[in-house]
Amino acid sequence: MSVDVTIRKGETLEKALRRLKKKLERELILRDARAKRYFEKPCEKRRRLKKVAVFNNMLRMRYENM
Repeated sequence: MSVDVTIRKGETLEKALRRLKKKLERELILRDARAKRYFEKPCEKRRRLKKVAVFNNMLRMRYENM
């Protein structure tokens, strides 16, 4: 899994870095790397996913009634 960003003619390094960061963000590479930085116990993972599901359900119910 490699991500390539070629610097275009006349493009600054900052713009190329910005494109690289956007590409990494879209492919969820940075999020996965941060999540795997430390071991997460299975019970903690289930708790976190349940918390996310409850939050999403709350948002769905709130905006469904509008």
